[in-house]
Amino acid sequence: MTVSDFGSDLGLIDRAGDAIPLWPVTADEFERWASHQPAAVREWLSVHRFQAKPGRFQTVPGKNGALQGVVVGVADPLSVWNFAALTQALPAGAYKVEPVRGHLDATAATNLALGWAYGGYRFTRYRKPPKDAGVARLVWPAKADRNYVAVAAAASTIVRNLINTPAGDLGPADLAEVALSLAADHRAQVETTVGAGLLTSGYPMVHAVGKAGRQEPRLVDILWGAAKGKAPRVTLVGKGVCFDTGGLDIKPPDAMLLQKKDMSGAAIALGLFHMIAARGLDVSVRVLLPMVENAISSDAYHPGDVLSSRKGLTVEIGNTDAEGRLLLGDALAEADRERPDLLVDFATLTGAARVALGPELPALYAKDDGTAATLSAIGMEEADPMWRMPLWSPYDEWLESKIADMNNISGGSFAGSITAALFLQRFVTRTDNWVHLDLFGWSPKPRPGHPEGAEPQTMRAVYRLIERHFAGRPKKAKRRK
Repeated sequence: MTVSDFGSDLGLIDRAGDAIPLWPVTADEFERWASHQPAAVREWLSVHRFQAKPGRFQTVPGKNGALQGVVVGVADPLSVWNFAALTQALPAGAYKVEPVRGHLDATAATNLALGWAYGGYRFTRYRKPPKDAGVARLVWPAKADRNYVAVAAAASTIVRNLINTPAGDLGPADLAEVALSLAADHRAQVETTVGAGLLTSGYPMVHAVGKAGRQEPRLVDILWGAAKGKAPRVTLVGKGVCFDTGGLDIKPPDAMLLQKKDMSGAAIALGLFHMIAARGLDVSVRVLLPMVENAISSDAYHPGDVLSSRKGLTVEIGNTDAEGRLLLGDALAEADRERPDLLVDFATLTGAARVALGPELPALYAKDDGTAATLSAIGMEEADPMWRMPLWSPYDEWLESKIADMNNISGGSFAGSITAALFLQRFVTRTDNWVHLDLFGWSPKPRPGHPEGAEPQTMRAVYRLIERHFAGRPKKAKRRK
């Protein structure tokens, strides 16, 4: 499997003389807009009890029964998801946006186009769409950033296809193949450390977690951008557990059903890397992706084992199902060694984060208050939200071990997401600007633009953070050694 297998049809066209109008209206605008429509249109909308709420739409027929237009409920300001429900719901044909007042600005035009492209996603590896499935096309809204839409949609398709692919077809070697293909597409330097090489290269926790898998554990290290000069350095780390049985602390069957998505962090890091490289941001990017299967065999690591780490810390294993933090610990220690200007890790790390925030809100942890506030605000602007959680230092002592420097779990059931983040923080001692994102990577039920299945959470928000606040900015004058 390579990146070329992940084609993305945007569903957007340059022009169409007979394009059907789409009328985006907010709830506040609807009554005034409807009052200016012909009586037949008003009656039609009334009979169908149309309400101009985001995600709702109503087709309007003309005198001859043909489609005259579509009224679309939208939010104010226009969200990226406002048109996402239309792509697969409307009859085949060409459509164009006709604002009911003024003109779309560049942000609104880009959001609508991206939502349309997102809404067209289908996972077709194992089941093709019906032959009679129609295709709705949207004329590009004026002022839309076409390059951004194309890049973001392609990145989303890459991420979604990876997460949706079952573990039987996407093990560590298969995921690494995609990463290598993507690196080659962007002419990036790449190095892969596999199997026993992880021990000699100093990634003992990655090796321990993955050595029982059918495909050998590995770490993919990608470097793109200015190797020299003053470009800021951004490092992305993604958890790549291609399937998680829980190890010897085995999960119950119902908890294993979605474990193919436990590599969501690595997939999102790859999608974000694609966006940065394809858009040519003025940054130097490093991507560190530990890839394993947390399997059960005679070679599996045990509860009670003590593992060494790249940081030099020893870790007692309180639970083999808390494996993601072990992978990230080794990778973050390597990332921290260079003290990048921004270090972000992505991981489906804890069920506790989902209990606290649900599936739609990733947990955001950050050392820097300014970065946390900025990223939270961007997430709301981009309809790619997250919620800040505290790195509450009094809980750090809950990770104490009697025989090692630390345990990989706390002694109780409280604050599981926070203690996991505190575990990771012990491996980030030099980098001031570190962000940890504990996410779900999955939509349990369909919503406009969010089909049931894989979800590239936080990808667009972190991209915008890098684009606006790091790309092109000079490095710090002096780095600690």
